[in-house]
Amino acid sequence: MSLPDPARLPDPARLMAALDATWPALRVEVRGGWRLREGGGGGKRVSAASALSADADIALAEAAQRALGQTPLFRLGPEDLALDAALAGRGYRVLDPSLLYAAPIAGLAQKPPPVRLFDIWPPLAIMRDIWAEGGIGPARLAVMARARAPRTGFIARIEDRACGAAFAAIHDRIAMIHAIEIAPRARRKGVAATLMRGAAHWAEAQGAEWFALAVTEANAPARALYAGLGMQIAGRYHYREGSAA
Repeated sequence: MSLPDPARLPDPARLMAALDATWPALRVEVRGGWRLREGGGGGKRVSAASALSADADIALAEAAQRALGQTPLFRLGPEDLALDAALAGRGYRVLDPSLLYAAPIAGLAQKPPPVRLFDIWPPLAIMRDIWAEGGIGPARLAVMARARAPRTGFIARIEDRACGAAFAAIHDRIAMIHAIEIAPRARRKGVAATLMRGAAHWAEAQGAEWFALAVTEANAPARALYAGLGMQIAGRYHYREGSAA
């Protein structure tokens, strides 16, 4: 089998499809030129509407989201310039400019040292506790449970104690890692890099060819880690949020 060409990363549309599949909304409806997501409290990724056509009616999406009890929220990529401008004109504010990072999995995967990392599903109580300390609560755990297999959780250990957790799932040969949380006491000790390489090792065994994730532009420490692991920026997006009323 030929290896993926590092110079030809998956295009942003393919990465966004993997992002949606591995971190799925409670319900998705395609209507009036929109992909409308019901998030179930699972955060912006699973709640934002995406345009499927340039002439999609913003008012329709706003009404549909309010009917779900959600504040109008839109996810926008570089291809959505006209919609972005229209929403800005309606007073929508920009939230969380984000980047998609990707890398060939073969260059990242590494079997973790003994007793340093385990893949476990469903999550153990200690994993849930680590996530909870980082603000990842039941609604986001429910998102993980909705993802289709192959999927798994990871628990990282250092100094004989659990200190990190993450979740990964695979779609279209792309492994997406989500919900990376390292306990404060274990940061800057190589735990996150071990977790990333170990997660890639698991995903490679499941047949994945690419390893990817989404991160906010403002998260400089995480971005430095991903760049240091050889991951490259392969796409970008942001949200615009309207008023709750």
